[in-house]
Amino acid sequence: MQASCSHLHNLPGTGGSETAPASHCAHTVRMTGEGSCHHPGDIHIQISSVPGECGESPSPRNLRSGSQSNTQGCIHSRLRSHSHNEARQPDDATMEPGENGSSSISEFRYLFHWLQKSLPYILILCVKLVMQHITGISLGIGLLTTFMYANKSIVNQVFLRERCSKVQCACLLVFLAGSSVLLYYTFQSQSLYYSLIFLNPTLDFSSFWEVLWIVGITDFILKFLFMGFKCLILLVPSFVMSFKSKGYWYMLIEESCQYYRTFVPIPVWFRYLVSYGELGGSVTGWSLGILLGLLYLILKLLDFFGHLRTFRQAVRIFLTRPSYGVTASKRQCSEADDLCSICQAEFQKPILLICQHIFCEECITLWFNREKTCPLCRTVISDHVNKWKDGATSSHLQIY
Repeated sequence: MQASCSHLHNLPGTGGSETAPASHCAHTVRMTGEGSCHHPGDIHIQISSVPGECGESPSPRNLRSGSQSNTQGCIHSRLRSHSHNEARQPDDATMEPGENGSSSISEFRYLFHWLQKSLPYILILCVKLVMQHITGISLGIGLLTTFMYANKSIVNQVFLRERCSKVQCACLLVFLAGSSVLLYYTFQSQSLYYSLIFLNPTLDFSSFWEVLWIVGITDFILKFLFMGFKCLILLVPSFVMSFKSKGYWYMLIEESCQYYRTFVPIPVWFRYLVSYGELGGSVTGWSLGILLGLLYLILKLLDFFGHLRTFRQAVRIFLTRPSYGVTASKRQCSEADDLCSICQAEFQKPILLICQHIFCEECITLWFNREKTCPLCRTVISDHVNKWKDGATSSHLQIY
């Protein structure tokens, strides 16, 4: 590479000196690949210095080295910039999932902050709602606790068999009857007892909360009524009705209670659904109300057949009263050491199962209220579990 300087034109009066005036200095450098001054591929670099900054003309060697360094610096800077842009492209692509995750986190944070700010207002609305329905909420809690206490007490008394307390059973019967009478007397203006016999109480059926009020109270009262029947069975002496027979009666009473409770809410809900048309007053309102009522009746009809199958099975068991075995002889009892494996006492009315194990009749009856197999060898003895023979009452709330 060769560099050639153009003639330096001196101002008049300088006498051809090598240095230019201090007021102006201009240099023109041409870089060629073949040493020619007029080649088409020449690169012209013009360096102009402001007045007062150029004191003397640089030598050709200095111009060559400065031009090369400037050109190489520009090329290297452009290469670094291009490589840096290429390197940033994959980094930007890899940052997209992270940005999505950070945006999701920011949304959750925003939602959390919104809930945190709205919490006082939500609590105020909840307190207002509770105060509007304080009577219903308090009564519901009272009915639930009464049911749980009575149900647990009846199950405990059934488990004690002959050792059950007749006084406690009588007190429990009075308590259930008194609670029901007091409730209906307190709200006698609403005639809630009408719903027990499929009649409409004197309430406005256009309110959803009023319908829940009627259905909920009626369901609890029906439970109390049938639990009172179980208390009456407990008061019957054992020489009049054996423990095994009482178990069948408990089962029949509970199945009858559940079957009857499925029908009680039907008039109330049907009246509420059809009353939608009365409120609208238009043909569309009447049509929608009748359609909702028919759909409700169809669903209840399907539910009715399911409960009917269970109820028929319970009635069949109550009438046939299948036996789990035969009465064991004295020799068989002596071979078993005259000791029941369940109660760890001497046999009372021993029963020999098909697996040749002997138990007391009451002990094995109580066992098969929850199990299907022998307590010792796990041989299947019964094809079904006799539920509700322990005196328990279903905690299911029949709302619909």
